Amino acid sequence: MEPSTDDWMRRLARHHAHHRAASPDERLLLVFDIDGTILDMRHMVRSLLTAYDRAHGTHLFDDLRLEDVDVHENQVLRLLAARHLAPSVRDDVHRWYLQHRWAPRAVLEAHRPFRGVMEVIRWFQLQPSTFVGLNTGRPETLRTETLRSLNALGREYRVCFDDHLLHMNPGGWEVDVPAAKVAALDEFRADGFRVLAVVDNEPAMIRAMAEADPTGEVLFLHARTLYESQRVATPRTVDGEHYDLRSLIGRDDLPRHVQIVWHGVDDPAHLRQFLASPVRWGAVDHGRLGLGHRVQGLHLDQCLAAFRGAGKSAKLDVHDAADLDRLLAHVADSGLDDEDLWFEGRIDTLGEPGLRSIAGAHPGAVVQCPVDFLGPLAVAAPGEAKRLIDLLAGWGVNRFSVRWGGPHVHPLLDRLDEWGCEANVDAVADLEQFLRAVLLLPRSITADIQFPAWHWFGEPLVA
Repeated sequence: MEPSTDDWMRRLARHHAHHRAASPDERLLLVFDIDGTILDMRHMVRSLLTAYDRAHGTHLFDDLRLEDVDVHENQVLRLLAARHLAPSVRDDVHRWYLQHRWAPRAVLEAHRPFRGVMEVIRWFQLQPSTFVGLNTGRPETLRTETLRSLNALGREYRVCFDDHLLHMNPGGWEVDVPAAKVAALDEFRADGFRVLAVVDNEPAMIRAMAEADPTGEVLFLHARTLYESQRVATPRTVDGEHYDLRSLIGRDDLPRHVQIVWHGVDDPAHLRQFLASPVRWGAVDHGRLGLGHRVQGLHLDQCLAAFRGAGKSAKLDVHDAADLDRLLAHVADSGLDDEDLWFEGRIDTLGEPGLRSIAGAHPGAVVQCPVDFLGPLAVAAPGEAKRLIDLLAGWGVNRFSVRWGGPHVHPLLDRLDEWGCEANVDAVADLEQFLRAVLLLPRSITADIQFPAWHWFGEPLVA
């Protein structure tokens, strides 16, 4: 293997970009193993051992933490021995574990993905003529449970796994798994895919697939999680521990139709940073900048004039309905066209009259309301949530904002997308969260743009 750098996602991105440019009409395939590669099997081990306690009325694993599970799922006997259980108890626990670890309930409920892996899969599923396949040592008898559990886990990331892109071991448990994985890659090629890269946590599997690779162009990625086989030097193989979107996605890769909003352009330092950036939309806090006073020497009129002079567009956060007429007068004096204007206000602040007033004065502008309060309804009573969305749309609201990190952000965004509504993701704090939000493809994202890796920053912020 090549030296460990944890830049494996960057290598994967470059490898994909090269082959996509060289073969624009081919169907490229990225192939993932499942257990230990997509799924963090420590969750399954811990879940089953605590389930043993519940089933037997014991307390052997009350103190077992996730980080205490430091063995492969096939080596749980070592974990039990390290806990100094009596031999008869240890053997009973181990038998129970082996009997239950692939039961449908365990497969559906006990599995959790590694951080970032679903987002990586989502990113490649969004790329032109690029697909994600699964190549697992699990036996065919687990096909239904495997697809059901993976798609349940992937739903909030908008990841979907297809049956025809899942290859499983036809020989059963632990029966010649390397040969089954090699055969699966051949079957993918026979189905018309060009296998671009393979991600697996077992060095022995990578070695078998690399030695059998007829093209010599597959990039193999070793997920350094928990694995049984010994690490060996393998050509065209890189390894890493973290599925880091920041290494995978560059600023030039962002979807063009997702608008980016630079939050907090309301003092001279932030204004300079914003004007020097490629970001079109800047958010001005009317409540902080005010209409009749300056913040650090900056007045709203000056701010809007700077926007217009630089060809930028203004998002105005409105906090006071009493000042709405004055604000609209300042905006009219700025000379900004409707297509460069965006207003946001809470319905309990602006109400129907305020929202209708904005929409009437600027029919071509974005008029946005936060709708996080609809999250529980989106889950439990989507019809009621839709009724309220239609009500707001009747008042002139044409975009709906959802705070990132809220308890119902994913189902609410899914509902808005289902209803054909434009959505904004708000309060995104850093580059990693920003990229995770981008993968959901909202119409816009409002973020604190301090992304040094992309050189999206200016002078040091003024305290």
